[in-house]
Amino acid sequence: MAASDVDISSSIDQNEDRVDELTDEELYNLVEETLQANSILKNEANMFEKYLKRVDNKYGASTSAMFVQTVQEQTTSRTFKKRTRSRGLSVDKSLKLTAEQKCDIAQRELEELKEEMEKLRDSSEKILDNYKAIMEEADLQTAEMKKSCYEFNRDIVQGSVNLRTNKIIAEKVVRYFEDKIRNRDTLIEKLRLKNSTFRVQKKKLQMQLKQKEEMGEVLHEVDFNQLKIENQQYLEKIDDRNKDLLRLKLMAGNVLQVLNTYKKKLHSLTEESAQLKHEIASRSELSSKIDVETQLVEKERVKALELNQRRRQQLNDYKVPQVLEYVRERASLYELNKTVKMWERKVEIAEMALKTYRKMWKQIQLHTSTDSWFKNERHEAQRT
Repeated sequence: MAASDVDISSSIDQNEDRVDELTDEELYNLVEETLQANSILKNEANMFEKYLKRVDNKYGASTSAMFVQTVQEQTTSRTFKKRTRSRGLSVDKSLKLTAEQKCDIAQRELEELKEEMEKLRDSSEKILDNYKAIMEEADLQTAEMKKSCYEFNRDIVQGSVNLRTNKIIAEKVVRYFEDKIRNRDTLIEKLRLKNSTFRVQKKKLQMQLKQKEEMGEVLHEVDFNQLKIENQQYLEKIDDRNKDLLRLKLMAGNVLQVLNTYKKKLHSLTEESAQLKHEIASRSELSSKIDVETQLVEKERVKALELNQRRRQQLNDYKVPQVLEYVRERASLYELNKTVKMWERKVEIAEMALKTYRKMWKQIQLHTSTDSWFKNERHEAQRT
């Protein structure tokens, strides 16, 4: 960000040196760049002011003054351009923060904002807890009120009505309120006992505190002054440690940038290695499949060669028959087909005759069965 600010300011300075030579569009662009640079510087100044106020509130004005002094020592070492104007020569020695310092301030502001958010979250949670407790108490009171109303309606409005006069019996109402008052008295007695136990505990703690004061374990004004001196010494040590911490943070930022570059390289290399491993695995799997296929093809090739040799041998050994022999074979084939058809026709005729014989046999069996039945019936009739 600092580099961009320097580039913008240098371009603005170069353009301001030749304002008379610029066109309207270039002047408009120059004004836009100047406004942008001013807004950036204003935001940085506001953030830096907030940071200094927070440092003053935490560690005192000495720490912020020392930080400003270190910034001035770092920035005065840089040379600035001299501007020639119509009124004379003037040197612009504006102090600017470096990129590391801006990053450190932004990081601290972010940490402070996170702490404030945590504090606000804790306070809001406490408020919510209080509201929840109030709501629970209100719910308990409403439940108790509903319970008491239900009991009153059950015991007094509905249960203590005289059936003859349809009026509420006064004795039951009095007894009901006396029971309620008695329950309240018991509750008050319990709370009184708790208060008495708390008073006893308070007296014990007060006695322990008095014993500690008598034994000299309680802090006095001299002890507080000594603690203030020690606190001042510790604050000075904290300031030194803060300076060391700022320097170490700057170093850590540079190291972190280098580490990020190496991490990016490592990530790209690991991705490339994983891709190469995947390609190697796919290529090896493909090569293994090709080897298996080549073995199968080789086996099929050997089988095809053997079959081809057999077919060639058969082709070489084959002899074409004579024409008369072919004619005789065809004539015998025709005769055989004719006999086959004739026998098929005889089989069909035999099957038809078999069917007719079967029908006749069934009719004969049926006739014989009916004759035997009639004979049996006549014989039984003669016996009777």
